[in-house]
Amino acid sequence: MTLTDTTARQRIRTLLVANRGEIAVRVIRSAREMGIETVAVYSDADADALFVREADRAVHLPGVAPADTYLRGDLILDAARRTGADAIHPGYGFLSENAEFAASVGAAGITFVGPTPDAMSAMGSKIRAKSLMEESGVPVLPGGTVTNNFNDEDLALLGKRIGYPVLVKASAGGGGRGMRIVADPSDLGEAVASARREAGSAFGDDTVFLERYVTAPRHIEVQIFGDTTGRVISLFERDCSIQRRYQKIIEESPSPVVTPQLRARLGDAAIAAGEAIGYVGAGTVEFILDQSGDFFFLEVNTRLQVEHPVTESVTGLDLVRLQLLVAQGEELPEEARTASMTGHAIEARLYAEDPAAGFLPTSGVLREFSLGAGVRADTGFAAGDAVSIHYDPMLAKLIAHAPTRAEAALALARALHTSRIHGVGTNREVLVGILRESEFLAGITDTAYLERHSVGELAVVPSGAERDLAAAGAVLALRAHRRSEAKVQRAVTPGFRNLPSQPALVRFGDGRAERDVRYRVTEKIAEISVDELSLGRISFSVEGIGPDVYAVNLVVNGVRESLQVAIHGTRIDIDGRFGGVELIELGLLPEPGTQAAAGSLAAPMPGSVVRLEVSAGERVAAGQIVLVLEAMKMEHVVRAPVDGTVSGILVEQGQQVDLGQILAVVDDAGEDGDE
Repeated sequence: MTLTDTTARQRIRTLLVANRGEIAVRVIRSAREMGIETVAVYSDADADALFVREADRAVHLPGVAPADTYLRGDLILDAARRTGADAIHPGYGFLSENAEFAASVGAAGITFVGPTPDAMSAMGSKIRAKSLMEESGVPVLPGGTVTNNFNDEDLALLGKRIGYPVLVKASAGGGGRGMRIVADPSDLGEAVASARREAGSAFGDDTVFLERYVTAPRHIEVQIFGDTTGRVISLFERDCSIQRRYQKIIEESPSPVVTPQLRARLGDAAIAAGEAIGYVGAGTVEFILDQSGDFFFLEVNTRLQVEHPVTESVTGLDLVRLQLLVAQGEELPEEARTASMTGHAIEARLYAEDPAAGFLPTSGVLREFSLGAGVRADTGFAAGDAVSIHYDPMLAKLIAHAPTRAEAALALARALHTSRIHGVGTNREVLVGILRESEFLAGITDTAYLERHSVGELAVVPSGAERDLAAAGAVLALRAHRRSEAKVQRAVTPGFRNLPSQPALVRFGDGRAERDVRYRVTEKIAEISVDELSLGRISFSVEGIGPDVYAVNLVVNGVRESLQVAIHGTRIDIDGRFGGVELIELGLLPEPGTQAAAGSLAAPMPGSVVRLEVSAGERVAAGQIVLVLEAMKMEHVVRAPVDGTVSGILVEQGQQVDLGQILAVVDDAGEDGDE
């Protein structure tokens, strides 16, 4: 293509990425490959983040809350002016689907890497998008908008007209925030109020609507791309049915149930939607596919999707590169217009969360963060980085591409299983379990998958024998570590006893129980027992491979096991074929401590108190909401465990709290204080 003077003037030279984390890193790297200089913007919490280090320059946005930083279009435009950025890429989330922001970028003479403000207005509002699709003949689910003048009676009538169960959805944004499923009409009012608060916090728009909830559908979406010539193409479908908290955690392309005929129908519908609004850039048209094979329009995401790498893997295209080319006014290249699919790709989202606690977010510092080999890994973190409570808890996306679906699933499972991740709880074990589970491998997946399969059933965790092996490796690495650090008496080992008849003793905690490890070492042979269970005579070697990191090789019952052990003070991280184990070296004498009062309500995760529902002295019923926390842009309610009286509220609205901090106390005594 011969560039005209006009096109040449449109070529992007400096790109500001108005986002954070993994997607900021992803955009920066593609821009760099195209010779484009990059600028990052960052909050207080992200001052040392990987995406800031990756960018050529970075501009500080004071504060930590999204409303004060990444949702401040005025600050982002000011950063663009100060750095001479001639284009802004919004990533996904935050301002990526904000038509007003897109318009202000254009008005400032800066290229917005995305669709036009008019297209965003038409499709950025799920309510308006549904109306447009209905007018165009695309099947939509029955629903209705909750307006500001709705009273309880209006809400009840709308719910009855739609039919239960209903889904409460935020009109703006996505990612499952501002969504609630309601089966009982009596719960509708609270669900709407809660969804509004969450949507307002995450997207700056608290508008919600209701629609019929389809039980156990598949979530199918089509990647579309448009250019300034009016051409819109389909880059095929993705299946995003495995979800928790209404958020996708595993996505794949192609879908295991979409036939060539259905693919054509889905693609035609998605292209028609894009052409109807003159769509330019990357977009996704989302559908639900019911059990009879009928599909219904859900929404259009006028941005790049989190799961775009699976489309890149099967088509061989760089979608960020295509976005930047189209934003410069160029036509979609031939390789995009004639794209086809090769093989199968699956993506797993690795989150900092606790699946056993209902997938509540976790936070902390990543002591170890090395993702498995053989797959693509998109991340915004590195070892030593802090995972804060302020933003989405996704740590990374791992993507496997293989000739067949089964090969991709098993390769991805192995990569996750062999990743070294320590310092925060994650959903890794659940992801591995899903990818290896027979129903998933057979392609029998829908949005109710995690309702049929419990976390305990799916999670692939080290067995008791494997934890014993990890403890044995830890004590031998600790022995070598202490010897290397000792200034005097280098032969004295951890747990040393001056009675030669007694083995050395080290006590570990693993978050579940305490383990007493007793051992004797002679040359390269160790006799080790864990909680009185002998592991026998073990030949071993220990070699330092990095600062405070050791390769430990054990031969147990004739079988060689290789472990990597990292020592961080009293915290010891062990990785092997079984995955990862974290141990804490404990003192041999009990520590004096405190015990929380009976009825204490502890914070289930670090976060901020956004609302107090009761006061001290108030009577509450079991299950009644006492207060609401917000962490990583989602609300989490804390309820009374029993009928009783609130004898104390120990926090204030707006206060930041830590995991396990006591928030309130509910006394389950009777009205007069007697049992």
